[in-house]
Amino acid sequence: MKKQELIHLHGLLAEVSNECTAWDDCEIDLEEYEARGIRPTSIHKSKTDHKAAVFALAGGITENMRGTETETVAPTAD
Repeated sequence: MKKQELIHLHGLLAEVSNECTAWDDCEIDLEEYEARGIRPTSIHKSKTDHKAAVFALAGGITENMRGTETETVAPTAD
């Protein structure tokens, strides 16, 4: 993945986390992400830094979803 694509993905995940934190029943643990200090607008940071931030952000978002999911989803499409 190119750096520009990674920064775009970083921005999209940041928007998802912003929307999720706006909901009352959604609590995301973004401590690891916040500790990195890298935002989608930090274009001067390295590709590796953005990749680590994306993984931390995605991990925080999915960890919250993992706790709220009660029904398993079939791995096949409808």
